[in-house]
Amino acid sequence: MSLDAFLALLIYAFVTSITPGPNNLMLLASGVNFGIARTVPHMLGISIGFLVLLLAVGFGLGAVLTAFPALHTGLKVAGAVYLLYLAWRIAMSRSLSGKRESEGRPMRFMDAAAFQWVNPKAWVMAITAMAVYTNPERPFLSVILIGVAFTVVNLPSVSVWAGFGTALRGFLSDPLRLKWFNIAMGLLLAATLWPMLT
Repeated sequence: MSLDAFLALLIYAFVTSITPGPNNLMLLASGVNFGIARTVPHMLGISIGFLVLLLAVGFGLGAVLTAFPALHTGLKVAGAVYLLYLAWRIAMSRSLSGKRESEGRPMRFMDAAAFQWVNPKAWVMAITAMAVYTNPERPFLSVILIGVAFTVVNLPSVSVWAGFGTALRGFLSDPLRLKWFNIAMGLLLAATLWPMLT
């Protein structure tokens, strides 16, 4: 991969990682409701889970899904149902959480990592990156380089959303503001399904 191609890949990774989508909206809500420290496992789960998905697509899973459309449809349906469940949980959250676990908990590392497998935006990012940036003459090396590019860019990008949510905690400490914020985040998260349904 040439330096120009790698820089283009880094820009693609940055733009797709920092723009709104299910992961970033959930991190924004988690930052507001739980703070940055308790959201770290969620951020790490997104980054590691996406890397595993990206490598799986690069090493052949994309071809399996193309060969078996029913499997792809099943993943889309499972993803939509789970995303709506998460949107509902966020929309119904009504209090900022401190250290007490009884007040709720942020998404765990494994939950966030597993979510990447049903996240429509993650699939689009992975398939597009592999289709555009792999080199047929050196497929293994180019898949690894794509993984490196996303690893370098993804965690700082998603952390911005959790940090922004944490910065809003003071403003949203008012229960009425928090209620409407969480309802808006739940609706926005559900709305991320629109591109998948059209």
